[in-house]
Amino acid sequence: MVPISKTLSDHTLEWVVDAVDPEASVLAVEQLQGGVSSRVHAVVLRSHGDKRAVVVREFDNADWVREQPDLALQEAQSLRRASQAGEVPTPALIACDQSGSECGMPVVVMTRLEGRVVLEPPDRALWLDGMAEALARLHTIEAGDHPWTFAPYSNAATLDTTSWSKVPDLWRKAADIVTGTRPRAAMRFIHRDYHPANVLWHAGKVSGVVDWVNGCVGPVGIDVGHCRVNLAQLHGIGAADEFLACYENHAGASFAYDPYWDLVTLIDFAYERPEVYGGWTALGMTGLTAETVMESLDRYLVSLLNRMST
Repeated sequence: MVPISKTLSDHTLEWVVDAVDPEASVLAVEQLQGGVSSRVHAVVLRSHGDKRAVVVREFDNADWVREQPDLALQEAQSLRRASQAGEVPTPALIACDQSGSECGMPVVVMTRLEGRVVLEPPDRALWLDGMAEALARLHTIEAGDHPWTFAPYSNAATLDTTSWSKVPDLWRKAADIVTGTRPRAAMRFIHRDYHPANVLWHAGKVSGVVDWVNGCVGPVGIDVGHCRVNLAQLHGIGAADEFLACYENHAGASFAYDPYWDLVTLIDFAYERPEVYGGWTALGMTGLTAETVMESLDRYLVSLLNRMST
C-alpha cells in the first residue's frame, strides 16, 4: 500500500471523499510526478467493496491563480468537452472547487486513467504514430460554445535571444513572421498543452490524454506545433517531422499544415532562456542539458524557416 501523502491536507482529502462517496475509506494517497505548475495526487478509495482511483489537482501556484482565477473551471469544462472524443480516453470530471472556498485553493477531482507516461519509447515509430492518431481524433471534437480561446503565452514582438542563441537574427526573423499577418485557420477544440508527458500508454497503445487545464478553442496547428517542439528537444528534428507526417496521415484533408503555427509555439519556448523541462526529469528522462536544449531549439528554428521559404 502506498503511504498517505503529507502534502494533501486532511480537509481537502475529506472534501474529495465526500465528492466521490461519503461512505468510502481512504486506502492510499500518492503525489504524482511530472507536473510543475500545480500539485497532483492519486487517491485510492474503497467504495462499496471496490477500489476506486481518482486524481486530485490542487492549483497551489498563487500567481497563476491570480492571473487566471478560472483555472479549475476551465479544466472542468475542458474535461467535459474532451469526453466527446470517445475513442481517446480522457479523465472524467468528478468535482470542482472553482474558487477554493472548500479546499483553500481551486481543486479539480477526476477519474484516474490506466497507463503511464513514456518518454523514451522502445519503438519510436509506434510511439509517434500513436500520439498523432490520438491527437487527430481529439481534433474531431466540435468547439461548440467552449468559452476559452487560444492566445500565445508570450509576446513575440519583444523576443530577445541574444543571451543564449547562436542565431539570434533568425529568431528575430521568426518573431517578425509571427507578429505579421496571421493565416486563416479553422477553429477547433484543442488541448493546448499536447506533448508526450501528457499522454499515457498501456500495452503498447495510448490509454489516455491528461492535463486539460489549458483546453481552448484555437487552430489545431497549435497542438501539432506544441508537440513537435517538445519532440525536437527530446529526440531531435527527425522525431518532430515524423510526428507531423503521422498526424497528416491520420487527419487527412481536414488538416492543412502551415509552419506559422510551429513558429508561434516555438517562440513560447525561446522567450526566456531555455532549460530542461522539470516534468521530463521528474519522469525519469536523462541525458538532456540546457545547452542541448538550446542547440535543439536553434536547429528546429532553422528547419522551420526553411519550410517557410519553400
